[in-house]
Amino acid sequence: MPLFFVFLVTSPIFFCMALKIIEHGSLEYAKMVQLRNEILRKPLGLQFSDDELAKEENDILIGAFDDDDILACCMLTQESKEKVRLRQMAVLNNLQGKGIGATMMNFAENVARDRGFYVMSMHARKSAVGFYEKLGYKISSDEFTEVTIPHFEMQKKLR
Repeated sequence: MPLFFVFLVTSPIFFCMALKIIEHGSLEYAKMVQLRNEILRKPLGLQFSDDELAKEENDILIGAFDDDDILACCMLTQESKEKVRLRQMAVLNNLQGKGIGATMMNFAENVARDRGFYVMSMHARKSAVGFYEKLGYKISSDEFTEVTIPHFEMQKKLR
């Protein structure tokens, strides 16, 4: 279970962030679900169903923590032998724009590479496309609607 510590300095804030793979059903997973619900679902009037959460058991669940507090999360879902899909990327609202998301993406890409994946794809919210483009992702679809808002499929070769 990889665990990395990252020190971020964002004036005037300094914090140590532990990046790690989370076990489905753990206390850390419950915190991850709560963060995703607050950032991604609640603003759209949506909630997770028990069936949706049960399907995440085989995903690679990643979290960024400051002690016991979750700061950010994402998950990787295998789409094929060579392709993994990033899903449910969320960063606490008051910490967005401070490098946490980019650090999480770098960690997720390294985990995917270590597990033999060559391509990472995602359904990116239209509002987040610029963030992912800065990290080397390219739009690979026309705009479509998912969970009531506009998205684009984006991809990046990992090798």
